[in-house]
Amino acid sequence: MKIVTWNVNGYRSIVGQNPSKRYDKVSKENKFFDFVERHQPDIICIQEVKADVSQIEPELQKPSGYIAYYNTCKIKKGYSGVAVFTKIEPKDVHFEIGKEEFDSEGRFIRLDFNKFVLLNIYFPKGYTDHERLDFKMNFYDEVYKYIKKLKKKYPNIVISGDYNTAHTEIDLARPKENQNVSGFLPIEREKLDELVEMGFVDAFRLFTKEGGHYSWWSQRGRARENNVGWRVDYHFVSKEMVPFVKNCYMLPQEFGSDHCPVVLELSDDLL
Repeated sequence: MKIVTWNVNGYRSIVGQNPSKRYDKVSKENKFFDFVERHQPDIICIQEVKADVSQIEPELQKPSGYIAYYNTCKIKKGYSGVAVFTKIEPKDVHFEIGKEEFDSEGRFIRLDFNKFVLLNIYFPKGYTDHERLDFKMNFYDEVYKYIKKLKKKYPNIVISGDYNTAHTEIDLARPKENQNVSGFLPIEREKLDELVEMGFVDAFRLFTKEGGHYSWWSQRGRARENNVGWRVDYHFVSKEMVPFVKNCYMLPQEFGSDHCPVVLELSDDLL
């Protein structure tokens, strides 16, 4: 079973409804459906949809063969938003963590399957202003409260998404230069430490211990070509799920966004 997380940085652009630009090249290719066709994931979690479903052309709202669930921002069009496309029908779907200020931005979808629970989360950016950094920290706290309650009932949990935080120094190309930049601040990194203390494991690090692997690159200065990036997109799994994890890897050769897809492969025993 293959689960993908990918911050698509604008769904309408990645499916070719709107033109996308990379340096001086403009295209209207459907890079997302092409990726799905080639890789055939069972479940795809996307973040930064940046559109209401009504703004997406009907034939582009989901790849063929998938069930679609969207949670879009309710207070600002073209902002935030998450979606899940799945071939496996869930038993139940939830769109709220229970706090209006966070739920209104469309950052969360939970799917309950027979033997595990999947959370698709788009954690906020911190930026440099204190107000938005506080919002990010409070969002982490509220999500963790939710997960602690969930864990009492469901041992097998996958938390996929864009965490907007590089956890350790090997998770970004230039740690020293970014110590005072949101996304690598000590208070943000401590939140990922908390998740580990809660009994969750960074699935990618089960298989890849060295640095140099990133999931996001700035669109300035040819950062991607030079691999000057950050690893901010993760699949964290509860410790109970580790025996079912077969692989976890990134696909930096897949374009269409400033992020790349991250793939989690799980044993079919969980189906």
